[in-house]
Amino acid sequence: MSRVLKSPGQLMRAVVDDLVTTFFPADCRVCGGPLPGAGLSPLCQICLDALREQGSELCARCGEALDLDGVRFRQQAGGEGAFCSPCRMAPPEFERAQAWGVYTDGMRDAIRLLKYEREEPLARPLGLLLARVVTKLAEEGMSRGVTVIAVPLHPRKQRQRGYNQSVLLADEAVRSLRAEGWPLKVQHAAMVRMRQTDSQFGLSSRERRRNLRGAFVVRDPQAVHGCEVLLIDDIYTTGATARECARVLRQAGATKVWVATVARAQKEMVARWDASSGESLRGEVELAAR
Repeated sequence: MSRVLKSPGQLMRAVVDDLVTTFFPADCRVCGGPLPGAGLSPLCQICLDALREQGSELCARCGEALDLDGVRFRQQAGGEGAFCSPCRMAPPEFERAQAWGVYTDGMRDAIRLLKYEREEPLARPLGLLLARVVTKLAEEGMSRGVTVIAVPLHPRKQRQRGYNQSVLLADEAVRSLRAEGWPLKVQHAAMVRMRQTDSQFGLSSRERRRNLRGAFVVRDPQAVHGCEVLLIDDIYTTGATARECARVLRQAGATKVWVATVARAQKEMVARWDASSGESLRGEVELAAR
């Protein structure tokens, strides 16, 4: 009784949860299990907890899983400078791109629900994972007073979708980090997407970069001039979008560009998409890549 009296808010929450689960039962959109409680998230806690941080040997620039050549290069460099072949041959203009998990299984389902099925509440838990990625970038040298910009959607696509999922994710991460005292500056409107691009399906990395040339414009150079910029997106697929955004931000005067995403489509996954002409994989790559 004393515990109940000391926590009336917890008691009320428990009552509400019982009523909701009794009269308005819902199932997890990923595993199909029951959703306990009155929360808005369409994923159960088990599925959220299963969104594991990626491991293995990763490129120190773009976060690609290293092949044997990359591991050999790291060994020759004395354990430092572990870069993938594309980053060695054509270094991107961002300092570092980092993601929380691999774009597969439950992570893929969660992002697709947020991105295409209007499950906006998922931005909260995914944004908290994104905040952990941002913290790691700060440990690698990024300023805590960085200027945050989400990768913009073309206005037509944003009207169709109703929102930009990257903005939702960025704002949740910023909210979490500001609560910890980070002096973050948000300037989403500083960069815009001027044109819709052709599908990236079946294009080489170079063709993907060429396809995106001129797609992004920094509309407010003063917002980024002399600043470190943190670019936020939901998925890092081939890096074409991150490379092009970093290029135009640097041209506008940004001193450094860092990239944080919730998920990363690793090389073997992209190769599997490109090697297949099946409609299912074609649809998958068009969902993942912009």
